[in-house]
Amino acid sequence: MKVSVNPCAKINLWLEVLRKRPDGYHDLSTLMLPVGIRDRLDIETCSQGLELRCDHPEVPKDERNLVWRAAEAFFRRSGWRIGLRLHLMKGIPVGAGLGGGSADAAALLNVLNAAAPEPLPPEALHALARTLGADVAFFLQGRPALATGVGDRLQPVSGVPQYPVLLIKPPYGVPAAWAYGSLKLTRGESRIKIHMLLASPLNPASCLENDLEEVVVKAYPDIAVIKGWLLRNGAVGALMTGSGPTVFGIFETVDHARAVAERIPAAWGRCWWVVTTTLNGPQPCQDVDRIAFWGVAKG
Repeated sequence: MKVSVNPCAKINLWLEVLRKRPDGYHDLSTLMLPVGIRDRLDIETCSQGLELRCDHPEVPKDERNLVWRAAEAFFRRSGWRIGLRLHLMKGIPVGAGLGGGSADAAALLNVLNAAAPEPLPPEALHALARTLGADVAFFLQGRPALATGVGDRLQPVSGVPQYPVLLIKPPYGVPAAWAYGSLKLTRGESRIKIHMLLASPLNPASCLENDLEEVVVKAYPDIAVIKGWLLRNGAVGALMTGSGPTVFGIFETVDHARAVAERIPAAWGRCWWVVTTTLNGPQPCQDVDRIAFWGVAKG
């Protein structure tokens, strides 16, 4: 009576912060791409209650955790409740701007909705995900999407290549609220349009822009140094993703990215890094076909 899912991370190929809203959030325009870095979430039924374990010491294991909050929110919304034991194993770095917590929460929502006697319709599940965070809604499908509004209005995008990427994360996190709060807004309207990328998808450099990068780099200057290092080593483009501090470099081939990665221990020995690719198909819930045991819960 156990299923494992493998939520993937994301990068922002661009992130434009357009304006601050009356509710304190910000209107965005961002192209979000899944990438092949994954957590593992083991989900097991039990008689009652909610238990969460995690192998990462910095991840809370109570109601402060987004996975925990996702379970409780789904039970409230659906009116259906079962006991759960959750074991989260982190492959996505914590506090990295890669959306790991949101991906984990979305994966659990997908599994619970597949298990529920009366599943929520897609629009209701999406609305529930939005209450947990804009990125959670993206990860329900986990496919390339242009996100607007606060990041929760999603337009699926086809035709984006699977870019080979080298990700480098410095040994610290950047609070997203601080990054957005420190930004001096001047943009107002989106400059980057999706047709600009799709007209020349193998040359994405002109679309790589992150409005948060400048303010974050002022406090964490090595982010700019890493970005420059990636470009000098042959990346066709490089950018900080989300609110940072992870920087990604796009390469023409995976082999080139791997060759550059071999130089990281000498240049950036204290950093986390990985070579992977972006993903251009839906990644909603790995191994979803293995949840037949939930038929017991459905009665």
